[in-house]
Amino acid sequence: MTDPTLGASLRGAVDLSSLRNRPAPAAPGEEAPAGAGVAVPSLVLDVTDETFPQVLELSRTVPVVVDLWAEWCGPCKQLSPILEKVVVELGGRVVLAKVDVDANPQLSQAFRAQSIPMVVALVAGQPVPMFTGAVPEQQVREVFAQLLQLAAQNGVTGSASVDGEAPEEAPAEEPPLPPLHAEAFAAIEEGDYARAVAAYEQALVENPRDAEARAGLGQVRLLDRVQGVDLQAARAAAASAPQDVAAQFTVADLDLAGGHVEDAYGRLLDLFAQLPADERTPVRERLLELFALVGDADPRVIAARGRLASLLF
Repeated sequence: MTDPTLGASLRGAVDLSSLRNRPAPAAPGEEAPAGAGVAVPSLVLDVTDETFPQVLELSRTVPVVVDLWAEWCGPCKQLSPILEKVVVELGGRVVLAKVDVDANPQLSQAFRAQSIPMVVALVAGQPVPMFTGAVPEQQVREVFAQLLQLAAQNGVTGSASVDGEAPEEAPAEEPPLPPLHAEAFAAIEEGDYARAVAAYEQALVENPRDAEARAGLGQVRLLDRVQGVDLQAARAAAASAPQDVAAQFTVADLDLAGGHVEDAYGRLLDLFAQLPADERTPVRERLLELFALVGDADPRVIAARGRLASLLF
């Protein structure tokens, strides 16, 4: 994940000019008046390629946080509820715009979403990188605080209310994470994936039915495996040795982490088909692990499971 620290000024890391259907935002000094209000259907908006220009305009009055996600993405499902909770608690000082990258390829391309979840802010129509990957709630709060400071420095100090009504009261605080889950989150934040794996594994020893720990364990194991791996070198190694299980595993992990789900499954299924029956078990186990990360209901998982069953029987 990237270092979630905002710069002291707006940084246009991506070019959103092709997504506008209105004139560019006003020059500095011509922003919306301080404390201006704007009515929105909800503080959490589902945004598409077609409706995104309205979000750019909205960001001239109130900072907008863009959450780029996908249904198959496990870390997205971990992060999105945190983002929504923090936005609601801020009472209209920030609006959240959710973008399904699979359904909105123009936005995915514009934001250069090579891995998700990816979170970017919009301030006065300008993109401000925030972070990539699932981060703990406390870290999300810290980054949002930096965003509000940056927005104020650029004259974006308005607020949003739902249908013109006063913002709702913040919900009651949720109970703290279980100690081992908190330990795993802290380790992930520090990039110590081995410690996070150990924490989740211990949580499952204490409660084998802990679904959140099981999901977190699969995600952090994937992060641990791909950390620091050179993509080009890994692809070259896999191409030169089509039946090298370790080499194919590495590229499949990189593909899944980068959102290329069907490529990851196809690679391992092809490998499974080529190997002798007595060497297939590790490949089958890795496939089942990667299926769990995406979810049994996903059509890509269903299709891959069908092919695996045909190869088995």
